[in-house]
Amino acid sequence: MAKGDKIPTSRLRRTAVVGQLAASQAVKQAGTRATNVVRSDAGKRRALEKRHLEAAEQIVTALGTMKGAAMKLGQVLSFLDVGLVPEEYREEFQRKLGELRDAAPTVSFKDMRKVIEEELEGPIDEVFLEFEQEPIAAASIGQVYRARLHDGRDVAVKVQYPGVGAAVRADMQNLGLILRVLKRIAPGMDPQGLAKEVRDRIDEELDYELEAQNQRSLARHFRGHPFIFVPDVVTSLSRERVIVSEFVAGTGFEELKQRDQSCRDRVGEIVYRFFAGTMYRYHQFSGDPHPGNFMLMEDGRVAFLDFGLFKRMKSEEIELELAAQRAVVEDDPETLHRLLGQAGFLPRPERVDKDELMAFIREGIWWYTEDQEVALTPEIATEVLLETSDPRSSYFREMRHQDLRPEHLIGRRTEMLTLAVLAQLRARANWHRIAREWMYGDDPVTDLGRAEADWHAGAAR
Repeated sequence: MAKGDKIPTSRLRRTAVVGQLAASQAVKQAGTRATNVVRSDAGKRRALEKRHLEAAEQIVTALGTMKGAAMKLGQVLSFLDVGLVPEEYREEFQRKLGELRDAAPTVSFKDMRKVIEEELEGPIDEVFLEFEQEPIAAASIGQVYRARLHDGRDVAVKVQYPGVGAAVRADMQNLGLILRVLKRIAPGMDPQGLAKEVRDRIDEELDYELEAQNQRSLARHFRGHPFIFVPDVVTSLSRERVIVSEFVAGTGFEELKQRDQSCRDRVGEIVYRFFAGTMYRYHQFSGDPHPGNFMLMEDGRVAFLDFGLFKRMKSEEIELELAAQRAVVEDDPETLHRLLGQAGFLPRPERVDKDELMAFIREGIWWYTEDQEVALTPEIATEVLLETSDPRSSYFREMRHQDLRPEHLIGRRTEMLTLAVLAQLRARANWHRIAREWMYGDDPVTDLGRAEADWHAGAAR
């Protein structure tokens, strides 16, 4: 996209492209089923892999037509990057999806300045004492600039790309068509419910005033925390397409990966406590554990940024997840089967073997349900993702008879991406002993856990 270009907002042509995708997959699905009658097992597997590769490539092509939403869809549907594609094609497919994730529109500062001045109802020079015109970061639907207020405060100014809201909302109408393609791979999936959840969350993410509210909520909650920091929002300067918040400096993810083991372990535990702890303790959490969304400050605290993709869950939804985790810890397949069946995760419970279900669920969460130190690696994260999402997984039969309930979608995405971040840090811990604090209400066993417990006790007084 050339500088100054408008982000296209028309849905007509893109709907046609995605519609053709869904139709072609339906025909190929029927053809594969018919041909499989006379194929050997090996032939059936090759045909299945070929169809999944075709579906994955067509999904990427369809996402590529969504100029306004490509980066955001690439993030929300990040489970696609390895979950559909045979080993020999995986690197190429990841590259294609990576291009979508990184395909930020190139928009001139002149156009971004118009957004700022329209939203803040005044010239930049009047609102800010200083304003750096080169962005310091690119968000999925906007850019971040550094500025200084007249009172001397340094601030970060996140500005939405002009026209991106209309483009993303138009593209969201096509999401159901893409998920229907996935339903042919996993028939138990409810594409309508999942599409609505994704649309609702992304629609919220387009509203920076709502993001400011989310950030204020967590900033208040973690004020004075010993190792977690959420920057304050400058409420008077935050609007639907502009959010201004306290500027934070620190060590970024790429440099953190080069730090010594003890530093990486400490940061890893803080990241895990922030994303998992806020979910299970406070029933609200940031849904975007992206490496660019946190940094290590000089005082040892970790600052967390970007609260656009945010989720609040009901107490009963959280308790269901914790009860299911306890069933895995206690090796109780009957309870796990009953819980997931009653909650709608198993549309036909009688088709799902209790022990196979237990093995499948354990494969995804063993790293924090087994009482041992686990040194996480990218290979572990990849194996967890493959075993719980790859059509060639040994658990594919169980996957086909399950439905990911929409209200739990963002939580599962957050858990998977948290694992991916911890794995890239190669962080070590007994993650189970940390998780027991919210899973069972156990006393903390780590220094960070004890420091946090003392802080909670002090805040309660």
